[in-house]
Amino acid sequence: MDLSKLLVPGAVKVLSNVTSKKRLFQDLGDIAAACYKIDASETVDALQERESLGPTGVGHGVALPHARLDGLSEVVGVFLRLEKPLDFDAVDRLPVDLVFALFAPKDSGVEHLKALALVSRTMRDPETCEKLRANTDPSTLHAVLTEAQSRQAA
Repeated sequence: MDLSKLLVPGAVKVLSNVTSKKRLFQDLGDIAAACYKIDASETVDALQERESLGPTGVGHGVALPHARLDGLSEVVGVFLRLEKPLDFDAVDRLPVDLVFALFAPKDSGVEHLKALALVSRTMRDPETCEKLRANTDPSTLHAVLTEAQSRQAA
């Protein structure tokens, strides 16, 4: 599985005005709709439903929200760098500023889990997170994420 196939350059954004988890999910839904032609409101509902099972803030300022959706043929992602960290009920209680959301087809089994594992490994790398926090250009952020995976594979 290749991160550059999960994440198109247009699905990488820097946001400055996110004030709540609900607003974040709406932004994720809007970006996913624009990039992958999936229904924004269904995306928001699916993210909120998944979050109600337990927070997807994994610690160290990183959140990995994810949901399964109708209308998708493959796993896709959206990456957001938040200029102002957001309280996300993360496991370590620290606010989140790096968000990598994954959206998978309803019937995707192992592919969804492989994608989640790949993103999780990438976002656990302190060097990658440091580079992501040091940059505000979306194309640079996309390059950092896709290069991080190839560096890990070596």
